[in-house]
Amino acid sequence: MIPAPYLLYLGHSTDFVGIKTSRGLATFRPEDCVGEFRHDDCPLTLDLPRLTIAEGAERGAKTLVLGIANSGGVMSGDLVNDAAAALEAGMNVAAGLHQRLRDVPRLADLAKERGLQLFDVRDPPADLVVGNGYRRAGHRLLTVGTDCSVGKMYATLALTTALRARGVKADFRATGQTGILIAGGGIPIDAVVADFISGGIEMLAPARDDDGWDLIEGQGSLFHPSFAGVSTGLLHGAQAEAIVMCHDPLRESMRGLKNRKLPGLRECLDANLQVARLTSPDVRAVGVCLNTSAMDRNEALALCRRTEDQLGLPTTDPIAFGAEAIIDELLCLAPSARSTIASH
Repeated sequence: MIPAPYLLYLGHSTDFVGIKTSRGLATFRPEDCVGEFRHDDCPLTLDLPRLTIAEGAERGAKTLVLGIANSGGVMSGDLVNDAAAALEAGMNVAAGLHQRLRDVPRLADLAKERGLQLFDVRDPPADLVVGNGYRRAGHRLLTVGTDCSVGKMYATLALTTALRARGVKADFRATGQTGILIAGGGIPIDAVVADFISGGIEMLAPARDDDGWDLIEGQGSLFHPSFAGVSTGLLHGAQAEAIVMCHDPLRESMRGLKNRKLPGLRECLDANLQVARLTSPDVRAVGVCLNTSAMDRNEALALCRRTEDQLGLPTTDPIAFGAEAIIDELLCLAPSARSTIASH
């Protein structure tokens, strides 16, 4: 476990989506976050106290979390300087980037000298095996998406919470750096060698016989040329009984690919079901989660209703409006009065 409390790093970031790891910790583990560190040219905030490295250490922060994501997952010179300052102030440093903290000699030497730790969250287990796709016991749900960073982790966590509120055993299975930091464990599936992706998910969500659910955090999109391989491996390894599709209705193009449009919702849903059927022939879609955080509330509700009508599936923003309608569909229950989007 990474020692808490945390000072969350925003650095020089100007991309709201790019700070999703720091934002996720601020949302789901606020009690463990003492503040945020950002430079003057960073226009973003998590609405936490803005602290310097020294102030963060004085307030008891034990770990600086480099909670940002960028293309390729590499560390800039400024980021290395800030991480070094944290070590010099007596804090551990955690990161989920593809470039490892331990591979930066300056940071490795400082950590050893100060008796501190470097946590590289994107380290997959060493004992992964190739997936086999054999049917295994248990209930599993996988979130999928029209693109990267459209809210799959948020939706999976919200669905886990909603199931537990119904008295159903439910476990969140993290597959990305943010989810792993929130949950305290998981497998960073985009850092796994391709042959072992499906096997990694079989290990992450093994057979269970307690009638509970594993809710598996999705990654990437079948329609994103950069990351479709990870999404495919997840679909095969999850052997999901149910999938929930996630979408950002304001996204104009694929993340990182300005001229590539997102797929239609029906097209994306059908493609994910088709790929999932290789290992789960009876898989079914149980809902759609829209990220409407940047939309007017009434417009968001209207969009949820239209999408329900178009796809014949319960549709919601699980953070803004709850996930009850999807849980009813998942558990094959009649819609409860509190679950209808119309009630909002």
